Amino acid sequence: MPLKKSILKRIKVSKRNQNKNKIYKTIVKNVIKKFRLNTVTSSTVDVIELDAQLRIVYSKIDRAVQKGVLHPNTGARKKSRLAQALKKFLETR
Repeated sequence: MPLKKSILKRIKVSKRNQNKNKIYKTIVKNVIKKFRLNTVTSSTVDVIELDAQLRIVYSKIDRAVQKGVLHPNTGARKKSRLAQALKKFLETR
């Protein structure tokens, strides 16, 4: 157990930040999973609906990058792969 007050405070702050980051990461993972599920399995999903979903996913990823939860390159990579998935879905349709 640390003895200095500053170390105890840093531990407390880092736990709090860890919980916040976990929430953002979970939200991003869930919206990506939902989008991918619609592009892979569903053939009845409307293109306009998918485009709207993609915008929501982009905003969640951008928010996580802005908050410092995701590295900017990670966010860009995720968005790029989702755009590729949408393009592939539209080509096979």
